[in-house]
Amino acid sequence: MSSLTAVPETQLNRRGLRLARFTIGYNVVEGVLAVAAGASAGLVSLLGFGLDSAIESISAVLVAQRLASRLRHGVVHEDAEKRALRLVAVSFFVLAAYVLVQGIRDLVAGATPETSALGLVVLVASLVVMPLLASAKRRVGMALGGDPLILADAAETRVCMLLSASTLAGLVLFQLTGAAWLDPLAGFVIAVFAVREGLEAWHGELVEDDDE
Repeated sequence: MSSLTAVPETQLNRRGLRLARFTIGYNVVEGVLAVAAGASAGLVSLLGFGLDSAIESISAVLVAQRLASRLRHGVVHEDAEKRALRLVAVSFFVLAAYVLVQGIRDLVAGATPETSALGLVVLVASLVVMPLLASAKRRVGMALGGDPLILADAAETRVCMLLSASTLAGLVLFQLTGAAWLDPLAGFVIAVFAVREGLEAWHGELVEDDDE
């Protein structure tokens, strides 16, 4: 974060806009591949991961629109950014609801995850890209004085990273142990995390808490 403290605000907003645009492009590709892999393998967890990619893309579009507006007009429209921030918060709640409902359905139905080579590649790539992307967004947000919109986008990216980790762990552990309940259990943990981040985004209270 210290390396960005002396960077002009306009340059920081441009950097945030570039990160948001990269997020949109990456998650569109990631989501399409995840949904295709999940559909072909009958793998619900990958379908859920693809939905998360779509939600994160929507969040990044909202952030990109607000950052582009800042750069065009040179001012922060607080009411518009508060509305955008609350829409981002809603995306957290939608993700949490989906993961929770799908996890319960999997447990009741006794669903078992399957293996997909394409899905594994997508998940591993997410585990490499998302931590770097979330960290870069957080640094920009903190350099802008704790910008709640950018920090919310960084938190959304962290949720994507955690969901990819839980999905991958569920698939691997099932292959090793045959315990299909591990996948929905991991999803429940992510749902709790998403709700917490959503509430903080709604109230504009996101802080630098990545060390948790």
